[in-house]
Amino acid sequence: MKPRRLDQILSNYGYCSRSEARLWLRGGRVLVKGVVADSQDDKVDPSTVLVDGAPIECPEGILALFHKPAGCVCSNGKSEGQTVYDLLPARWSRCNPPVATVGRLDRDTTGVLIVTDNGTLVQRWTSPKHKVTKVYEVTVNHDLEPRLVDLFAAGTLMLEGEEKPCLPATLEILGSREARLALIEGRYHQAKRMFASQGCEVTKLHRSRFGDFDLDGLAPGQWRLLPIAQFL
Repeated sequence: MKPRRLDQILSNYGYCSRSEARLWLRGGRVLVKGVVADSQDDKVDPSTVLVDGAPIECPEGILALFHKPAGCVCSNGKSEGQTVYDLLPARWSRCNPPVATVGRLDRDTTGVLIVTDNGTLVQRWTSPKHKVTKVYEVTVNHDLEPRLVDLFAAGTLMLEGEEKPCLPATLEILGSREARLALIEGRYHQAKRMFASQGCEVTKLHRSRFGDFDLDGLAPGQWRLLPIAQFL
């Protein structure tokens, strides 16, 4: 990796501010190649740095798979209550750049959420032109009519306030009030609005897949780091 100033490394990876770096070095908390660092101006490879005895986590960037539970929001606004960032390592939000979610899930929606500090990946996976498939498990308050399968697939369904119809979506009816919906776009509250347009209120929504990612045994609130290098 490209060498950088020690104070920049400590700040960018969320350990402390650049102004606090000198105190961390004086306290012997930072080692470079096994030797206690003594100058915050030194330019070093982040992979050679130990902080409090541990190597810098994710020196190439953070990419994590998170099982979003119900009751938290995908924003940094504390006024909205608990956020997904409250359930992730605090240091991640202090990084420069800080982590962000790839798209958002509503407060009451659960399931797959990707978190990263890499803006290129956020753009790639949220851009409509890449047509990343999102799969949702849906429960509604009325019996589902078979006609919805063809309607959702037709690419003609208009949502209130929209000027263009939804792109074709795949609907699989699993039970009288349960279905699986696969979308290749991510309009605001799209899944809920699609069913609402046909007189059905979504009472439970769970995203089981995002692109190639699924939860793979993660319990609600748990996260797992992914190898970011293979996606860059």
